[in-house]
Amino acid sequence: MEIHITLEGRRDLTGQIYRQLRAGIVEGRLAANARLPSTRDLAAQLNVSRKTTLDVFERLIAEGFLRTRAGDGTFVAEGLARLPAAPLEPSSASARAAGIWGAMPAGMSIPMPPADARLDFDFKGGVTDKRLFPWDVWRRCINQALRTQQRAGGGVATYRDPGGEQELRLGVSRYLAFSRAVVCNWQDVVVTQGAQQALDLVARVVIQPGDVVAVEEPGYPPARALFAALGAKLAHVPVDREGLVVDRLPKHARLVYVTPSHQFPLGMPMSLARRVELLEWAKRHGAVIVEDDYDGEFRFEGRPVESLKSLDRAGLVAYVGTFSKTLFPDLRIGYVVPPASLREPLWTAKRAGDWHSCMLTQTALGTFMLNGEFAKHLRRMHKAYAERRATLIDLLTGELGEAFEPMPATAGIHLVARLARGWDEDEVVKAALDASIGVYGIGPFYAGERREQGVLIGYGGASVESIDGGFRRLATLMPGLRR
Repeated sequence: MEIHITLEGRRDLTGQIYRQLRAGIVEGRLAANARLPSTRDLAAQLNVSRKTTLDVFERLIAEGFLRTRAGDGTFVAEGLARLPAAPLEPSSASARAAGIWGAMPAGMSIPMPPADARLDFDFKGGVTDKRLFPWDVWRRCINQALRTQQRAGGGVATYRDPGGEQELRLGVSRYLAFSRAVVCNWQDVVVTQGAQQALDLVARVVIQPGDVVAVEEPGYPPARALFAALGAKLAHVPVDREGLVVDRLPKHARLVYVTPSHQFPLGMPMSLARRVELLEWAKRHGAVIVEDDYDGEFRFEGRPVESLKSLDRAGLVAYVGTFSKTLFPDLRIGYVVPPASLREPLWTAKRAGDWHSCMLTQTALGTFMLNGEFAKHLRRMHKAYAERRATLIDLLTGELGEAFEPMPATAGIHLVARLARGWDEDEVVKAALDASIGVYGIGPFYAGERREQGVLIGYGGASVESIDGGFRRLATLMPGLRR
């Protein structure tokens, strides 16, 4: 282990080394049980005599900061509480963030339980069930990807294509053509670090500070925050039972962000008539549409709704997808199929930002898709989610029917239940949390005044048993919360 110690001149070498080692231990930079170099090695590193380092170690051992094990070495002692550092004096020369970042935490807000909460029943949105994932199959894909990575570049470490690994891009293009009627070549797909990076890349190549970006109201806070961080002026456009109200779009909008397959958070799909109207509007005004199809794979009612991308004849739709809702979020893989005119700028923006995503996970996921395992997994999850959704709706329309009305949602892994008159959203959420139940209000998804009172309920990570237990417990609370 090499320790960074800076010596200024040759005076009081023992004191200089002692103070820096002691500070490293007290401030936690040298963790408990960390092995220190021998006095001989440390003396060689610092170009001092061994007696100097011996004196330092003996003093720190005497004071309890270090301990020794015969024949094994010298270690940082256990049980030393990290002391608070002295506060820094504010300076006019301090680095300062741009003003927008001061407001960003509120703009990014997604309802979540308190960090220290240990809930009996938690119904967060966007959560998938990793217990049902075929881990043995995934390990084989990872092992195969490791062998591929070892051979890549003829054994010479090289940077990869910013657009992503060919196997994964091919798997995505085939999947989109089959399930979403999005016809594209594998070269059209750009692999990203989740959907959020895909949104960031499209926005970076399309908008400039001061441009107007239209977003749904209510809508997805991280997308709104991202566009605002890039200097856009946000126009919050209301949604109705058919989706985004196109008549309310500002005519100067440069980009329109929508979730047409499963409006976030309310859940209704955008009607075909409204989709065509939006495409016609974008063509007249030269705007780019970002279609975020975050969980449209899971459809439970009616025929599949055409994606905006499949209807686009003018080359204005950037289709964004993610594996966070079909597999699991910590995989951090998404993708975007941009209009042909944005393909090269997007590729360049990806290279400028992080060059490329992880080759290992991309290659493994490409194998997982091309071998048919992804399609099999989706079928299993569709069956499981359908059962959970049916259980939830039965409870919301049965025992809880007086208080809740599920909003129409034909797809996805969450739904919103509107609260009846007499119940307050904030009170219901707090009472549920006090009873160790996590349901989440929809108020934070409104940029302005909320027009609905309700709760968002995610069932992706909840078993049928937990849905039944959690909402039967909630049913006992609701009469006492009525005003």
